[in-house]
Amino acid sequence: MDETDCKLLNLIQHDAALSLDELSERAGLSRNACWRRIKRLEDEGIIKGRVTLLDASRINVGLTAFIALRTTEHSASWLERFSNAVRDIPEIIGVYRMTGDVDYLLQAVIPDVAAYDRLYQRLIGRITLADVSSSFVMQEIKSTTVLPLDYAPERRG
Repeated sequence: MDETDCKLLNLIQHDAALSLDELSERAGLSRNACWRRIKRLEDEGIIKGRVTLLDASRINVGLTAFIALRTTEHSASWLERFSNAVRDIPEIIGVYRMTGDVDYLLQAVIPDVAAYDRLYQRLIGRITLADVSSSFVMQEIKSTTVLPLDYAPERRG
Protein backbone atom coordinates (compact mmCIF):
# COMPACT_ATOMS: atom_id res chain seq x y z
CA MET A 1 0.00 0.00 0.00
CA ASP A 2 1.16 3.49 -0.70
CA GLU A 3 0.25 6.87 0.76
CA THR A 4 -2.66 7.30 -1.64
CA ASP A 5 -4.14 3.93 -0.66
CA CYS A 6 -3.89 4.95 2.99
CA LYS A 7 -5.55 8.28 2.21
CA LEU A 8 -8.46 6.49 0.51
CA LEU A 9 -8.78 4.01 3.37
CA ASN A 10 -8.80 6.82 5.90
CA LEU A 11 -11.50 8.66 3.97
CA ILE A 12 -13.82 5.67 3.66
CA GLN A 13 -13.23 4.58 7.26
CA HIS A 14 -14.63 7.92 8.37
CA ASP A 15 -17.46 8.02 5.82
CA ALA A 16 -18.20 5.01 3.63
CA ALA A 17 -21.06 6.93 2.02
CA LEU A 18 -18.70 9.25 0.14
CA SER A 19 -19.37 9.07 -3.57
CA LEU A 20 -16.65 7.98 -5.97
CA ASP A 21 -16.48 11.58 -7.23
CA GLU A 22 -15.98 12.91 -3.68
CA LEU A 23 -13.34 10.27 -2.91
CA SER A 24 -11.40 10.90 -6.09
CA GLU A 25 -11.45 14.66 -5.52
CA ARG A 26 -10.29 14.39 -1.89
CA ALA A 27 -7.58 11.86 -2.78
CA GLY A 28 -6.38 13.85 -5.79
CA LEU A 29 -7.10 11.05 -8.26
CA SER A 30 -9.14 10.66 -11.41
CA ARG A 31 -12.44 8.89 -10.96
CA ASN A 32 -11.17 5.76 -12.77
CA ALA A 33 -7.88 5.62 -10.83
CA CYS A 34 -9.80 5.97 -7.57
CA TRP A 35 -12.22 3.18 -8.54
CA ARG A 36 -9.34 0.87 -9.56
CA ARG A 37 -7.57 1.42 -6.25
CA ILE A 38 -10.69 0.78 -4.20
CA LYS A 39 -11.48 -2.32 -6.26
CA ARG A 40 -7.93 -3.63 -5.71
CA LEU A 41 -8.16 -2.96 -1.96
CA GLU A 42 -11.45 -4.90 -1.91
CA ASP A 43 -10.02 -7.76 -4.00
CA GLU A 44 -7.01 -8.00 -1.67
CA GLY A 45 -9.33 -8.22 1.34
CA ILE A 46 -8.09 -4.99 2.90
CA ILE A 47 -11.57 -3.51 2.54
CA LYS A 48 -13.77 -6.23 4.04
CA GLY A 49 -17.11 -4.47 3.64
CA ARG A 50 -19.00 -1.24 4.04
CA VAL A 51 -21.48 -0.75 6.84
CA THR A 52 -23.75 1.78 8.44
CA LEU A 53 -23.19 2.44 12.14
CA LEU A 54 -26.32 2.73 14.25
CA ASP A 55 -26.87 4.49 17.57
CA ALA A 56 -27.40 1.58 19.98
CA SER A 57 -29.42 3.60 22.48
CA ARG A 58 -31.83 4.79 19.76
CA ILE A 59 -32.65 1.17 18.85
CA ASN A 60 -32.97 0.08 22.50
CA VAL A 61 -29.72 -1.86 22.91
CA GLY A 62 -27.85 0.81 24.84
CA LEU A 63 -26.45 -1.47 27.55
CA THR A 64 -23.12 -3.09 26.66
CA ALA A 65 -21.92 -6.15 28.54
CA PHE A 66 -18.48 -7.72 28.42
CA ILE A 67 -18.80 -11.40 29.26
CA ALA A 68 -15.69 -13.30 30.36
CA LEU A 69 -15.90 -17.07 29.86
CA ARG A 70 -13.78 -19.91 31.12
CA THR A 71 -14.14 -23.48 29.97
CA THR A 72 -12.75 -26.78 31.16
CA GLU A 73 -12.69 -28.17 27.62
CA HIS A 74 -10.20 -27.01 24.99
CA SER A 75 -10.89 -29.31 22.06
CA ALA A 76 -11.50 -28.45 18.43
CA SER A 77 -15.00 -29.93 18.60
CA TRP A 78 -15.90 -27.79 21.66
CA LEU A 79 -14.58 -24.67 19.88
CA GLU A 80 -16.70 -25.47 16.83
CA ARG A 81 -19.83 -25.94 18.99
CA PHE A 82 -19.05 -22.72 20.87
CA SER A 83 -18.48 -20.78 17.64
CA ASN A 84 -21.79 -22.00 16.22
CA ALA A 85 -23.60 -21.17 19.46
CA VAL A 86 -22.42 -17.56 19.69
CA ARG A 87 -22.75 -16.84 15.96
CA ASP A 88 -26.50 -17.35 16.16
CA ILE A 89 -27.07 -14.88 19.02
CA PRO A 90 -27.51 -11.41 17.48
CA GLU A 91 -26.96 -9.56 20.77
CA ILE A 92 -23.37 -10.86 20.82
CA ILE A 93 -21.44 -8.48 18.59
CA GLY A 94 -17.88 -9.55 19.40
CA VAL A 95 -16.23 -12.85 20.40
CA TYR A 96 -12.53 -13.11 21.18
CA ARG A 97 -10.33 -16.04 22.24
CA MET A 98 -7.98 -14.68 24.88
CA THR A 99 -4.70 -15.34 26.62
CA GLY A 100 -4.51 -15.32 30.40
CA ASP A 101 -7.15 -16.31 32.96
CA VAL A 102 -10.12 -15.75 30.64
CA ASP A 103 -10.61 -18.13 27.72
CA TYR A 104 -13.13 -16.05 25.74
CA LEU A 105 -14.40 -12.49 25.95
CA LEU A 106 -17.77 -11.62 24.47
CA GLN A 107 -19.23 -8.20 23.81
CA ALA A 108 -23.01 -8.00 23.83
CA VAL A 109 -25.56 -5.22 23.47
CA ILE A 110 -28.92 -5.48 25.21
CA PRO A 111 -31.65 -3.14 26.46
CA ASP A 112 -31.34 -3.97 30.17
CA VAL A 113 -30.22 -6.48 32.80
CA ALA A 114 -33.34 -8.62 32.29
CA ALA A 115 -32.43 -9.00 28.61
CA TYR A 116 -28.88 -9.87 29.67
CA ASP A 117 -30.25 -12.65 31.87
CA ARG A 118 -32.22 -14.07 28.92
CA LEU A 119 -29.03 -13.91 26.81
CA TYR A 120 -27.10 -15.66 29.58
CA GLN A 121 -29.72 -18.42 29.78
CA ARG A 122 -29.59 -18.96 26.01
CA LEU A 123 -25.79 -19.10 26.07
CA ILE A 124 -25.48 -21.64 28.89
CA GLY A 125 -28.25 -23.68 27.29
CA ARG A 126 -26.16 -24.06 24.14
CA ILE A 127 -22.66 -24.72 25.50
CA THR A 128 -21.01 -26.01 28.68
CA LEU A 129 -18.93 -23.38 30.48
CA ALA A 130 -16.84 -23.53 33.66
CA ASP A 131 -17.34 -19.88 34.63
CA VAL A 132 -19.17 -16.81 33.36
CA SER A 133 -18.42 -13.33 34.68
CA SER A 134 -19.98 -10.20 33.24
CA SER A 135 -19.31 -6.50 33.51
CA PHE A 136 -21.63 -3.75 32.31
CA VAL A 137 -20.45 -0.52 30.68
CA MET A 138 -21.33 2.54 32.73
CA GLN A 139 -19.83 5.11 30.34
CA GLU A 140 -18.47 4.73 26.83
CA ILE A 141 -15.38 6.91 26.65
CA LYS A 142 -14.12 5.85 23.24
CA SER A 143 -15.56 3.52 20.64
CA THR A 144 -14.44 3.58 17.03
CA THR A 145 -14.27 1.37 13.99
CA VAL A 146 -11.44 3.43 12.47
CA LEU A 147 -8.20 1.43 12.33
CA PRO A 148 -4.81 3.18 12.49
CA LEU A 149 -3.00 3.13 9.16
CA ASP A 150 0.47 4.07 10.45
CA TYR A 151 1.42 0.38 10.54
CA ALA A 152 0.10 -0.61 7.10
CA PRO A 153 2.80 -2.35 5.06
CA GLU A 154 4.06 -0.70 1.92
CA ARG A 155 3.19 -2.57 -1.25
CA ARG A 156 6.06 -4.53 -2.70
CA GLY A 157 6.50 -4.48 -6.49
